[in-house]
Formats: sequence, structure tokens, C-alpha cells
Amino acid sequence: MSDYVPTADNDFLVWFDHFLTKISTDTAIAPADLVALTAANADIHAKIAHVNDMAAQAKQATADKEDSRKNAEGLVRAEVRRIKARSTYNDGIGAQLGIVGARDSHDLSASYPELSGTDLSDGVVSLNFSKYNSDGVNIYSKRDNDANWVLLSRASVSPFMDRRALLQIGKPELRDYCAIYVLKDKEIGHYSNEVVVNCTP
Repeated sequence: MSDYVPTADNDFLVWFDHFLTKISTDTAIAPADLVALTAANADIHAKIAHVNDMAAQAKQATADKEDSRKNAEGLVRAEVRRIKARSTYNDGIGAQLGIVGARDSHDLSASYPELSGTDLSDGVVSLNFSKYNSDGVNIYSKRDNDANWVLLSRASVSPFMDRRALLQIGKPELRDYCAIYVLKDKEIGHYSNEVVVNCTP
């Protein structure tokens, strides 16, 4: 038998209010117990309201922080572009200012993209892939009745959205995907593991 006390806070408040209303007319309940229960009810209402307020404030604070970060980073990147456009700019100046990114030493020739796919329904699939220091990936796909892999697209930004319509409207289909790194317009490294996505209508 399950516990009669609801787990969720808001459900508990509703239940507690109902319980308190019903027992308030019970003459067999000791007055001191009713006072304690009433005080506990008021306290839990106040505490949960405070938690909800803090959660709302935290959400707003996070949104404000993200906006501030976006603004600050935009101004910084614009200034750095102007600095790097100067005829007197060199890597030494860049190092002093901390505006030279670390080189990615990932060996593309000995690796393969990490690929994953998520069905978004109606034939839309979101494909996430690792890029490292490549220019992007070539994404290949097979689906019902395809005998061979077909180059779907070259993607430079993850995720890539496969927006092809379902072969038959209203009917699910399986799509297979794999990917390989591209550098200077040439494929490099190994093909990723095959990813199978069940596309739902």
C-alpha cells in the first residue's frame, strides 16, 4: 500500500489544507495538537513559497548572467578583431593579451567522429558530432530500401538537422548514419560507429 502523504510539495500543501479543514471540527482532537498542526501548516506554506520565490529569482539571475556574458563577450571579440587587424599585431602581442587560442592537437588521421542521433518526429533527426580541429564532417545515411550509403551533407556545426520527409507519411522508418572527419575538403581518419535512429511520425 502506498503512503497516503503526497510526495510532491504542492500536492502535500493541498492535502494538508484539506486534512486540517476536516479535523478542525473534530472535538476529539486535543486543542494543543490542533494548534501545532495549524502552525506547521502555515510554516510549510511559507517555506515552500520562499523556495519557489528563490527558484524564480535564481532562474532570472541565470538569464541575466547569460545576457551579460553574451554582451561582454561580444564586445571583447569585436575589440580583439580590431587588434588583430592592426599591421603591428603579432603572436607576441596576442600572447600578452591572452587572445591566442590553444592549438588542438587531436590526431584526426587516427580517430573517428563521435556521432549520436535524436529523433524529433516527422522525419527530423538531430545529429550531434565531435569536430575537434577538423573543418567538419561528411554525414552518410541509409534508410529503408537504400542498398548503399548516401552522402547526406557536409556539416561544420553540430548539431546537424536531417529534415528529410518520411518515405511514407505516417509510417515510422529506420535511418542509419555514420560520419567521417573532413579537413581541407578531404575526408580524413575513420568512419564513426553506425548510429540507428527510429524516426517516428
